[in-house]
Amino acid sequence: MLGVLRRKVVSSASTTSCVRKSLHTVGPAISSSRIPFAAAEETSLLTRQCGHARNFSQLVLPGCSSNLRPERGAVINLWSSATLPNWSRPFCANSGDQVDAVVPFMGESISDGTLAKFLKNPGDRVEVDEPIAQIETDKVTIDVTSPEAGVIQKFVANEGDTVEPGYKVAIISKSGEGVEHVPASKKPSEKAAPQPSSPAEDKKEEKAKPQVETIPVKEKPKESSPPPPKRSPTELQLPPKERERRVPMTRLRKRVATRLKDSQNTFAMLTTFNEVDMTNLMKLRTDYKDAFVEKHGVKLGFMSGFVKAAVSALQSQPIVNAVIDGDDIIYRDYIDISIAVGTPKGLVVPVLRNAEQMNFAEIEKTINGLAKKANDGSLSIDEMAGGSFTISNGGVYGSLLSTPIINPPQSAILGMHSIVSRPMVVGGNIVPRPMMYIALTYDHRLIDGREAVFFLRRIKDVVEDPRRLLLDV
Repeated sequence: MLGVLRRKVVSSASTTSCVRKSLHTVGPAISSSRIPFAAAEETSLLTRQCGHARNFSQLVLPGCSSNLRPERGAVINLWSSATLPNWSRPFCANSGDQVDAVVPFMGESISDGTLAKFLKNPGDRVEVDEPIAQIETDKVTIDVTSPEAGVIQKFVANEGDTVEPGYKVAIISKSGEGVEHVPASKKPSEKAAPQPSSPAEDKKEEKAKPQVETIPVKEKPKESSPPPPKRSPTELQLPPKERERRVPMTRLRKRVATRLKDSQNTFAMLTTFNEVDMTNLMKLRTDYKDAFVEKHGVKLGFMSGFVKAAVSALQSQPIVNAVIDGDDIIYRDYIDISIAVGTPKGLVVPVLRNAEQMNFAEIEKTINGLAKKANDGSLSIDEMAGGSFTISNGGVYGSLLSTPIINPPQSAILGMHSIVSRPMVVGGNIVPRPMMYIALTYDHRLIDGREAVFFLRRIKDVVEDPRRLLLDV
């Protein structure tokens, strides 16, 4: 037993000397002070490489010696504070009192945006997640929020700048120290009004000024301006440039313009029309509107009836729900209906997912929620992505007739219009009826006129007699 122990001690000593020799080659830059044995950040064990020397663990640092001594267990390295990396948590600057407000992730299909406007001013107090600026993208408007509660110290970006996710927009001071409040009405470019000087100072200035004799200068007679050139009666008189304004297009408007022009250049668009008698649908709404609101908490409108009619027509004519992809036709076994919504910033098209599984109340609730988000500018990318068919209701603006443009990559779009009372022949008698023109614009490369007419006829039949939905006829 003593012989085995002696051999282990000799082996450990030889390993120690070997390690010491290798460490002495680091040069004179290492001082003679020893590394203290204290708890710190990381643990290092020489288990695999050194065999019996697994209990020796030290790290040679600048200003420390290379002396090693055996210790039982794991020896912890003590790092100098100068060598430790300066880690900072997200949105934080070098100072712990300041945090950075940066542009958030805007979606997989959006790489950059335009800083539209600031919602706050330097010196304003903000809370956590309170919006301080708005980023306008090709599809939606995104808010830049404050990561911490504090006071806006300054803005580091300007309105109109193109920004990417992670771009610094503002610096927030959590304590509010060293921040001067700047009123919104006061602009930095405004100069302070000169203060009126006292009468004594005015007298001193007059005495200090030397008196100089002024020689009268004879004014030259003003030359009469030449008369404006006479224009011929046939010459076109354009308005002056001073009466025109040039305003840059928003990113959303540029995106809409590009997509609509691409649709016009790609599709072989053709529009077919029909008219719908709204008498029965309006009577259904009048009879059950109070009970509908009482039970579901939402008003019964016409859009739910047309969405249900479109679902029935798409199921009867699946080619209208399909799309061309290269040399193939993709048939969709789901029905996602896009609803075109006009907002002050432009046209957006949120999507009703799985509309074939929705009832009237679910459709109305979803449309109301999406329309509210569209007007507030809070629609997300996911709420506008996809869609297999679009419904556009120009009747809310008073449109009597139109030819809507297909929303790529779909193949058709239904246009609704205003309801107008017109004389109609019913049972051999001329009676006034509330009538609406409907239009279907479709891609003639994929959809023939026969399918398009049958599709529009199915919508007319369901809207004029909603009982067909119950009987599936």
